[in-house]
Amino acid sequence: MSAEGFQKNPRIFVTDCEGPISKNDNAFELTSSLVPDGDSFFALVSKYDDVLADVVKKPGYKAGDTLRLILPFLKAFGATDKKIRDFSARDVLLVPGAKDTLTFVRKLMPSFIVSTSYEQYISSLCNLTGFPFENAYCTRLNIDKYDIPAEETKRLRELQMEMAALPMIEIPKNSRSVNDFSQKDQETIQRLDEIFWQIIPRMESGRMLEEVNPVGGSEKAKAVRDIVEKLECSLDRVMYVGDSITDVPPLRLVRESGGLSVSFNGNGYAVRESDVAVLSGDTTVTSVLAEAFSRQGKEGAFSLVEEWGSSGLKKFCGSPELRERMLRLFPVGFPRVERVTDDNLERLKRESSVFRKTVRGEAIGKLG
Repeated sequence: MSAEGFQKNPRIFVTDCEGPISKNDNAFELTSSLVPDGDSFFALVSKYDDVLADVVKKPGYKAGDTLRLILPFLKAFGATDKKIRDFSARDVLLVPGAKDTLTFVRKLMPSFIVSTSYEQYISSLCNLTGFPFENAYCTRLNIDKYDIPAEETKRLRELQMEMAALPMIEIPKNSRSVNDFSQKDQETIQRLDEIFWQIIPRMESGRMLEEVNPVGGSEKAKAVRDIVEKLECSLDRVMYVGDSITDVPPLRLVRESGGLSVSFNGNGYAVRESDVAVLSGDTTVTSVLAEAFSRQGKEGAFSLVEEWGSSGLKKFCGSPELRERMLRLFPVGFPRVERVTDDNLERLKRESSVFRKTVRGEAIGKLG
């Protein structure tokens, strides 16, 4: 990691991967492929993750820890490092324009991926796009080092079947504790608490819950701080792009520090913490925002957004190639880009959440 080739105290581009760069939710897709009823099983664990991270605020727990909670079950159904690596390599689905965007922003400023995804997936994405893996923060995983006995495998499979049959949790608006949930959902949460924090910790596979540390939530914010410290910059020089609950801490950190936080097809959690909301099926919009930010910082990006359209592009985008590409891609009308304010927050949360499902599919789009 270095800022070699850039001016001292450069501006920095940091992006989440799944959502802003790729359409995948690799852990969801991996679970669906290996585990019976894996889609509903993963969706329930993901919703439980939202409850622990955003409502209960469980000490020592962070958004994205779904990726450690599912590991004992992946192992019980035959996951190996090779299977994860092979599955990830053949399954990378980029958002249109993503490869060009990553190439473009790397020429503008030091650029990084900060992702909760397993390293096997991020390595495959970096190979596909030419992005340097050494500039990626992601969840380190060596699942082969964990051996679990046959009886434990059987028990984990039984627990998985039980969990897949549980009703989906519905999070009430503005809920502050589990007591705000329906009785049915309280019972589901209580059972999941028992499974993850009492039963599995007594198993050999419980080591995975202790030792694997997903790069989500606070770990993403920590990664941003690490980047800034190593490049001897300040947080107001950072543009961060995210789309989900795992991006809340870094989006908030960058926004409150004077940098630019961008929700790209984000859910309500991401929009809530962002300066700018983007609704687009192509990442060229990210390139345009990054170009303005690289030259004139947050205020330059805001000027572009406030006059968003062909006239604003001519005035505030310094790249003729980008202007030409935008006009070629969107001859009728540009994708939606808006400043997030108190007045439009709820509307943008709704509209962005709906739009993300058209880009990533219903199943992935509704995950936290």
